[in-house]
Amino acid sequence: MNIECINTPDGDLVVKLCGEMDALGCTKIRPGLEQIAGTEHSNVALDLSQVSFLDSSGIGAIVFLYKRLKAQERTLVIVGVQGQPQELMKLLRIDSAIPVSAMPISTLPGTKPQQKFTQCTG
Repeated sequence: MNIECINTPDGDLVVKLCGEMDALGCTKIRPGLEQIAGTEHSNVALDLSQVSFLDSSGIGAIVFLYKRLKAQERTLVIVGVQGQPQELMKLLRIDSAIPVSAMPISTLPGTKPQQKFTQCTG
């Protein structure tokens, strides 16, 4: 599991995840998620377009980040969800608490990444 953070021209943060969000993968990205919760970006988009598998550990990691951001009056949206991760999110009704979109991040307004990349740990 890899994690990459991209600053947008609007000052938002896009977090691109790649790999399987299972117990092992989430252990690798946990420090990066904690780092994201400590940033000052008011809007965070979690791009799951490259996530091929999601289990309860992955859901837990997403909820962990969501709760941290919400406590700071910040927003989290999940984009690019497809396949098995999308099915699990529908089953668990994650979209009732966190906005979820199958659309890729590049098609959402105001989220076009700029050239400056920030690598998160993980």
